[in-house]
Amino acid sequence: MTPRYAQPPGTTYQLRVALRGAKPPIWRRLLVSPSMRLSRLHDALQLAMGWDDCHLHMFVKGNRRFTLPNPWQDDVGPDGRPGFLDGRKYRIDQLLTRAKDWIEYQYDFGDKWHHRITLQKILLRDPSVRLPVCLSGRGRCPPEDSGGVWRFRHMLTILANPDHEEYEQVAEWIDPDFDPDAFSVEAVNTALRGTFG
Repeated sequence: MTPRYAQPPGTTYQLRVALRGAKPPIWRRLLVSPSMRLSRLHDALQLAMGWDDCHLHMFVKGNRRFTLPNPWQDDVGPDGRPGFLDGRKYRIDQLLTRAKDWIEYQYDFGDKWHHRITLQKILLRDPSVRLPVCLSGRGRCPPEDSGGVWRFRHMLTILANPDHEEYEQVAEWIDPDFDPDAFSVEAVNTALRGTFG
């Protein structure tokens, strides 16, 4: 059973979301409401990181896994406990309660994009700031289906060498002009406002 910790009204969470294993680092710093449901946090993460939301996902805290129900997932795990809890029914402040708490967000179970979400600060709510909002970040999200962090790094190495035997094949998958350092906080916030109002 998940404890029901709720932050007092008028607080905001500052989260740092980092794609694990990415070199150079790929991360975002977000302000969100502690009462945001995990299903909506998923929506915000997709926009902030730059994913296309075309694969399954889950949040992991300890031995608990949270996602959206779908017919391909078992309701009960091999140990008799629920395999997946409904992310629409849980709030961020039920999983993250104090600074330095963290959860994992996994996207695309094939490519295994794992993100660490750390609660950096609990702040007083600024009513002039529309949540969620991105404060800062670094690095461009890898293209969908690019094979995970290791494969993506390998593909970038190939793209840097037009004489590489795999260059043409990789260039069909990733635009040779792909800039892994590109990041725009303004573009992220425009996307967030378009979805969250």
